[in-house]
Amino acid sequence: MLSQTLRYSTFALVIVLTVLSAVLLIWSAWFVIPLVIFALLTAVGIYDQMQTQHAILRNYPVLGHLRYFFEMIRPEIRQYLLEDDEAEVPFSREDRNIVYQRAKNVEDKRPFGTKLQVYGGGYMWLTHSIRPKKITNHDFRVRVGGPDCRQPYDLSIYNISAMSFGALSANAILALNKGAKLQGFAHDTGEGGISRYHREGGGDLIYEIGTGYFGCRAPDGSFDAEKFREVAADPQIKMIEIKMSQGAKPGQGGILPAAKITAEIAEARGVPMGVDCHSPDAHSAFSTPIEMMDFIARLRELSGGKPVGFKLCVGHRREFMCIVKAMLKTGVTPDFIVVDGKEGGTGAAPLEFANHMGMPLVEGLTFVHNALRGAGLRDRIKIGASGKLIHAFDIARALAMGADWANSARGFMFAIGCIQAQACHTNHCPSGVATQDKARQRALVVDDKSQRVANFHRNTMKALGDMAGAAGLSHPSDFLPWHLMMRKNERDMVTGQEVFPYMPEGFLLREDDERFGYMARWRRASPDSFEPFDEGV
Repeated sequence: MLSQTLRYSTFALVIVLTVLSAVLLIWSAWFVIPLVIFALLTAVGIYDQMQTQHAILRNYPVLGHLRYFFEMIRPEIRQYLLEDDEAEVPFSREDRNIVYQRAKNVEDKRPFGTKLQVYGGGYMWLTHSIRPKKITNHDFRVRVGGPDCRQPYDLSIYNISAMSFGALSANAILALNKGAKLQGFAHDTGEGGISRYHREGGGDLIYEIGTGYFGCRAPDGSFDAEKFREVAADPQIKMIEIKMSQGAKPGQGGILPAAKITAEIAEARGVPMGVDCHSPDAHSAFSTPIEMMDFIARLRELSGGKPVGFKLCVGHRREFMCIVKAMLKTGVTPDFIVVDGKEGGTGAAPLEFANHMGMPLVEGLTFVHNALRGAGLRDRIKIGASGKLIHAFDIARALAMGADWANSARGFMFAIGCIQAQACHTNHCPSGVATQDKARQRALVVDDKSQRVANFHRNTMKALGDMAGAAGLSHPSDFLPWHLMMRKNERDMVTGQEVFPYMPEGFLLREDDERFGYMARWRRASPDSFEPFDEGV
């Protein structure tokens, strides 16, 4: 009986207060306010008793709503009050702060020493030199363009990763692109096509082509060569990137419901209004490794010789070996490959995909780099890395492991005001970054945020230059695995070369090195098909 009384005590109390307010209203009109409040709460309690969807509300009328309220604000409570500076969910407070500070051009130094557990397993550091160098030019670039490329591009070694208009707001896209223009680095369009906001900013673009072929799409959803030729002729487009898969949900396509397609989104993607917009799971322009190489060569020719490459999150390593063998058989090589780690983000992904599908960046990057070395192709193909790379050490580590440049999506989102509310899929982004709500995105002031994008890039490149100089190097591209150290446990440390070694040039062609399982997959790979001819992956 006591338990029953406690469960309904709040509901009973608001009923009593409603009656009391009604009685007191006879003596004073001021009691109309509490009467309305308590009457509404009484109505809520009656509804809670009648509804059948929530057992908590039937057992705890009125009071039960507190549970749903606290559940709603739980992420904010953790982020602002309970979470420590190093907890990654998915980015730590310390990581976010360094972006905010560099974007605002304010002090980014730390007092009193590191907060990291330097004797814990997995801790990594860079070795420094007794004779450091002073690097004054922080405009670090890498030339992208193989022997078949007629318009190579001098790409910054830090750029904005793929984020589509539609996933991000118009003001966010415009601020990012204007910031890229100010600082002279590149902005990947994402697979959603090139919007008017990408063009208005005037910054260099990497045009990403996904399975939906947005911007170069025929009415039936297939690739349209003439549309692509027209789009790629724009001098603002510097590189073409075929999206094979992305880190956050590799192996999945998507659908944009007709209700969410605005006139601006339809214009950017080249799709009709009022019809669901599909991104298939796989490309229709090619289905075998050799056909993929032919498609790359075709895009390069249609674009007038601009650099063409592809992006993938590594899955079956044998399939990537199939692509490498197709390069050797056809003589066609991409100008670049972007390796996206499974830690990459997206507006929304199934939990199982976000947590358990795809290869993390460190392993994926190491594998791609070594597979190309093994086939004797590494000097023809540049490699980009993407996946939670937001400060100088992240970039230096990626370069040491074999990347030529790094991309960041969420780092630049933080620079334009993202607070990691993780409401990207709700259209209720509180900072106006990941929403199509006009009122919400109005809060994002383009001129202010574009300058923050430029500041963040410039200050990050300076920090990277300082780290390279401290290591005795003249350029960040000189980082090698030997500059990395890792703690295996509380006692033992190893070099990056021991954990993520550079394999010998041409070892796959000589078939003389059985380490790390490369040769076993190489022998099972075919340039003619992605399908396995045995049970291995």
